[in-house]
Amino acid sequence: MSDERADPTVSTTSDAATPDAAPGAAREAAPESGHSEATRVPWAAVAVFAVVSCGLAWAVASPLWVRGLGMTDPLLPVIAAAMMLTPAIATVAALLVERRQRGRRGARGILRDLGMWPLRPLGRTLGMSAVAIVALPLLIAAGLAVVGLLDLARFDLVGFSGFAEQLEAMLPAGTPAPPIMLLVTMQLVMIPIGAIINAPLAFGEEIGWRGWLLPALRPLGVWPALLLSGAFWGFWHSPLILLGYNFGLTDVSGVLLMILACMVLGVLLGWTRLRTGSVWPAVFGHGAFNAAAGLGALVVAADSPVPPAWLAGPAGLITCAVMAAVVAVLVAAGQFRRDRLDARLG
Repeated sequence: MSDERADPTVSTTSDAATPDAAPGAAREAAPESGHSEATRVPWAAVAVFAVVSCGLAWAVASPLWVRGLGMTDPLLPVIAAAMMLTPAIATVAALLVERRQRGRRGARGILRDLGMWPLRPLGRTLGMSAVAIVALPLLIAAGLAVVGLLDLARFDLVGFSGFAEQLEAMLPAGTPAPPIMLLVTMQLVMIPIGAIINAPLAFGEEIGWRGWLLPALRPLGVWPALLLSGAFWGFWHSPLILLGYNFGLTDVSGVLLMILACMVLGVLLGWTRLRTGSVWPAVFGHGAFNAAAGLGALVVAADSPVPPAWLAGPAGLITCAVMAAVVAVLVAAGQFRRDRLDARLG
């Protein structure tokens, strides 16, 4: 997830069950399957994943703490991007532990367990990826709509006065600004493009959270696995959150808010993983969410009050409520029923 600080540009950096009557046949048909065969959580591997991912996150972020510049540190974007790669390294460590416990699975088995390959069913995987690229920014937009309805902020969807004011402040004195509608259109078009540009860094996270951890916790049940993996995802952000990232809070309340946001968003991203068996929809959805994090700065009016980020930001309570409502709709529509989920994930 990305920083929601006001920025005139949209950021392009910061997730059919196996029939119970014939489980043996399913295993014989897929002898290389990994998490799909697991009946118990590999707790030793989970512990290694947790220690390595969090330890590396703190190690990568440590220069920000040593330098003491906080959110103004020019190294922040680079360090935040580098931190996104640490879950991938933790996944490798966890796989090494699993190998010692369960034996060699082969490259194809590992790629399948992580949801990387093969892309079957192809149509569902591509379709869900396209939906994620569109839907995740719309969730942020819906959160902004609620902010406007509650009169917490005012938005200018005609003149985009707030964006124009920020742009003018950035340009050298006397430099004419380009047509504002052209710039706004370009920013909106850049959101889906940004989802693709963000994909390599988003993959660094998602291969850990939805690629490995979610299926590893799957023997606990669908909802415990979704919520626990999301909660750990939020906690992993602590080195940056405690510096004021995302919410402007530098105490445990910021960490708790990030855990809540990642649990709700993690259910949606995790649902794409469980529904398709592939990690790629979660990768592109994560990238799209980050790319749309600056949407509020694009549409806010110049004279608008500025609500706190913990309430109205892209990871704030209002957007969390919107995402929770979407989860409720999916549940009501039966999208979390066992027969709707990928058999390879149990």
